[in-house]
Amino acid sequence: MTTVEVVETVNSNAQSVWDILGDFGGLTVGGPITAFSIDGEGVGAVRTITMGGADVVERLEEFDAAAMALKYAIINDDSPLPVSGYSATIKVTDNGDNVCTVEWIGTFEPKGAPEEAASDVVRGIYTGGIAGARKATAG
Repeated sequence: MTTVEVVETVNSNAQSVWDILGDFGGLTVGGPITAFSIDGEGVGAVRTITMGGADVVERLEEFDAAAMALKYAIINDDSPLPVSGYSATIKVTDNGDNVCTVEWIGTFEPKGAPEEAASDVVRGIYTGGIAGARKATAG
């Protein structure tokens, strides 16, 4: 298994950052995402993210609002991402003084791409997600 771990400090209120990253149904169409839908609520909810004409289907596996943590997995074998057996956790830690730490950790087997290339794709998703939360909660 390959592990990608991104840990970043965000100069924003932890709850505000969690409200964005912890909203499993909160993705919006734009950038590489051309369509988005969600079926269900809470643990077991399934979201479908369309990118480049193909779907990434993810299921919410665990959700703990008090701990500001969640776990999700890609459940479709025909995902356009170069990974299989993918699961990831997101955790937001309040550091006080409107500063928090975001940990986004994923494990997977590379699929159809070298490990380094697959890791770069996953790392880009994580850093992009954190950057989006940082921008949305700035100021």
